[in-house]
Amino acid sequence: MGHVWVKVRIGDPEMRKIIEVDALVDTGATLTVIPQDLARELGLTVTGKSTVMSAGGLLELERTRVWVELEGRGEVIPALISGIIDKVLIGVTTLEVLGLQVDPVTGKLREWTILLY
Repeated sequence: MGHVWVKVRIGDPEMRKIIEVDALVDTGATLTVIPQDLARELGLTVTGKSTVMSAGGLLELERTRVWVELEGRGEVIPALISGIIDKVLIGVTTLEVLGLQVDPVTGKLREWTILLY
């Protein structure tokens, strides 16, 4: 299937500042991850810290809430802020909240029924 890149509109929770960027859909990541520079540009508020497992080992990242819009569907979601990435990574919880999934045949996002259980 390869890498799945999407256009995403991302902004502060109040939607005062929204930017469109390219993002990598990372089906191996639980949460969406925002580069530190973008988080500062959007004026995102740090709400806490989380220890997360990455390919390089354990990292402590800041938590925030961010407006994310994909395929015309938008929602304020929890996200992490990282100083070591330079692209937005879209995690699976964001896809689930927005009712989207990656189609493994086409490598594109498609509508998905949100699971109740």
